[in-house]
Amino acid sequence: MARVITKITRQKRNEERYNIYLDEKYAFSVDEAIIIQYGLTKGKSLDEMAVGEIAFDDEVSRAYNRALSFLAYQMRSEHEVHQKLLKAEFGEAVIQEAIQKLTRLGFLNDETYATALAETKKRTSKKGPKAILQDLKQKGIDPKLQQEVVEAFSEEEQLSMAMELAEKKVRQEQRKTPSQIKQKVQEFLVRKGYSFSIVQQVLETIVIQPEEDEWTSLIDLQGEKVWRKYSQKYEGYELRMRVKQALYQKGFPAEVIEQYIEKREQE
Repeated sequence: MARVITKITRQKRNEERYNIYLDEKYAFSVDEAIIIQYGLTKGKSLDEMAVGEIAFDDEVSRAYNRALSFLAYQMRSEHEVHQKLLKAEFGEAVIQEAIQKLTRLGFLNDETYATALAETKKRTSKKGPKAILQDLKQKGIDPKLQQEVVEAFSEEEQLSMAMELAEKKVRQEQRKTPSQIKQKVQEFLVRKGYSFSIVQQVLETIVIQPEEDEWTSLIDLQGEKVWRKYSQKYEGYELRMRVKQALYQKGFPAEVIEQYIEKREQE
C-alpha cells in the first residue's frame, strides 16, 4: 500500500539530513543526496519496496560519508575501512556497497596503499621485507599483493639499508667486543625483518678491530662482573678456568684474557 509524503523538514542538528513524513507521520530521515537521487518531494507516493530501497541507499550514503571522514586523516586499506564501519554497526551489505563506491571513485586502492605503506616503512624505519610483510598482513592486504610489494624490494636496496642500520648499531655498542657487537647487529637486523642471507652479507662486511688499549678498557669493564661472580664460589685454578671460559665466550682474545687474569691475581 502506497503512502504519500506530506512533509519534509530539515534537521536542526544536521542540516544535510531531512525528516520525511508519510501520511502526516514521521517515517524516516535521509541525506540530502538521497532526496535528490529519488526526487523526494511533498505529494510523492511511496510503496513499502520504495521505502526499503531508500532506507538502504541512505545507510550506504551514511557509511560512505563515515568512511570518507576516516580516510581524511590518512590512507587506509579496504580491511581497515571495513572494520571501522563494522564497529559503527553498519550491516555487511551496506559496507560492501560503500566500499565499492569508495573504490570506484578512487578513495580506496589497496595496491596504491600497500606500495605507499611499504615505502614509508622503508624510509622511516628501514624495515626489511619480513617486517613489511607482517605490516601488510596486519592491514588486511591480499596475500598475493603482499608478495608483489615485497618482491619489488631489491636485494641491493635491502643491503644498503641493512648496512646503514648495522653501522649505527656498531656505534651504539662500542663498549662490547667485536663478537658481541656482531651478535647485537645480527639480532637487530633479524628483528627489523631482514633475511639470513642479507644479515650474513652485512656481518661479513663489518670490520671491527679494537686497538690494544681498547681491549684493555673493554676487559676491565666486563671482566669485573665476571671476576666478582666466580670469585665468590671458586679460587685458584678453578677460578682462573671459569673466568677464562666466560671471557672467551664474550669474544676476548686469549692473550688479553691471560693479562687480565694475571693482573687480578696480583691485586
